[in-house]
Amino acid sequence: MLTSTPAPRTAQLGRGRVKRVATGGHGLFAAVLAAAAVLRVVVMLAYDTAQLYWYDSFTYLDTAVHLKPGGAFHPAGYSFFLRLLWPFHSVELVAGVQHAMGLGTAVMIYALLRRHRLPAWGATLATLPVLFDPAFVRLEHAVLSDTQLIFFVVAALTVVMWRARPSVRAAAMAGALLAMAGLTRTAAVPLLGLVLLYLVVRRAGVRQVAALALAGVLPLAAYAGWYQAHHGRFALSGSDGVALWARTMTFADCAVVRPPADEAKLCPNGTVVDAASEYVWAPGASLNLLPGDRFSHNDLARRFALRAIAAQPLDYLREVVHDASLAFAPTPVRHPARVSPALSFPVGSWPLPSFPLIETVRGEYDPAIRGMSSVEPYASLLGVYRFPGLLHGPLFGMALLLGGIGAAGRRRAALLPWAAAVYLFLGPIAALDFDHRYMLPAVPVACAAAALGLRDLRPWNLRRPGLSTARAADR
Repeated sequence: MLTSTPAPRTAQLGRGRVKRVATGGHGLFAAVLAAAAVLRVVVMLAYDTAQLYWYDSFTYLDTAVHLKPGGAFHPAGYSFFLRLLWPFHSVELVAGVQHAMGLGTAVMIYALLRRHRLPAWGATLATLPVLFDPAFVRLEHAVLSDTQLIFFVVAALTVVMWRARPSVRAAAMAGALLAMAGLTRTAAVPLLGLVLLYLVVRRAGVRQVAALALAGVLPLAAYAGWYQAHHGRFALSGSDGVALWARTMTFADCAVVRPPADEAKLCPNGTVVDAASEYVWAPGASLNLLPGDRFSHNDLARRFALRAIAAQPLDYLREVVHDASLAFAPTPVRHPARVSPALSFPVGSWPLPSFPLIETVRGEYDPAIRGMSSVEPYASLLGVYRFPGLLHGPLFGMALLLGGIGAAGRRRAALLPWAAAVYLFLGPIAALDFDHRYMLPAVPVACAAAALGLRDLRPWNLRRPGLSTARAADR
């Protein structure tokens, strides 16, 4: 005789299965990750090559071929990665690997949050911006250092936070990852000190602190020595002074600063642009009227900038706070005005300008380098894809708020990622200017901190059997 399970019992079993997937298993995240992978495949099909920008992309590629540290903004960490892919002579392959790195970043965030006993739905939710925001996907498809920087920072935090007290090997690995992040973009170097301080405060152990410090400082010192051999200065780049000088051009008053004669040549001269970073390139700005290359005056620019900040600290703070506030606007602000926030995938073609360096890189790295064009019908599919602007500013602000609450809470699991996110957000603004692209590395870390903060506000499933394993492993 045939029997059937009563409908209420079937519904109950179905609800239980869904609940297990959402809170205990990895099926939900696997589905989301697969959807994000499909999005990246469509992006690869929708554009006939990687996006290359003048002049950043070509200086990275040129350094990859010649392995000589540039004397301006870019350290060579990203170029080391490009060097590894040089034998394939394909910037499209570079984009493909970076798309995989974007997915890997999400996997690390998810794994770290599950390790800290978040439910599957909560850990998955924290990965959505890095998986589906066009701003991140477009960076992955461009020959720019941002994706590598995000990957290294998230990897370092994952390693150091995997246990409550990291092993010596884990501390050394985190230090090496932070060094690579610093060599990818010098603004990330202070994160090494931040993580060191975190280990000291958490009493992680003398050997762990020493391992992190050595593994982080030695690569940076070696690179600085290499830089000195080429440029005569023990440093990671030759642009820190120029950047900070540009930051001061929005408020410096030389009647208050009273610089000496050599620095007075860098006072504001009436040139006005729409963002502090634009002073670096404005032909009429005082720095660019001096003889020689602007970066040859880096030390002089730094002295002027530090003097201006010391003389007008409240004015400097006002400018930093104002520019930081732009990040939280419900509708993303164009800052600088020539930069459009990447809320969608563009359709069209983008020819490259004519410069000798472009021809050199085309001949040495990839003969197929060209201006990017969209490809149908895939571009039309992406053309209707929209990521709400509301999820940029207000959501980022909410993530920082929740992470801050968690950082001040009893468990303080959110402390390190929250502090790292705040620094990654405010550091570039304090050193140069606000830019939507420069704030992106803070977003995945802030989302992880927010998830940990929410966990501490409402500790889901902490009493369920089997969830004490991670806690015991951390001891």
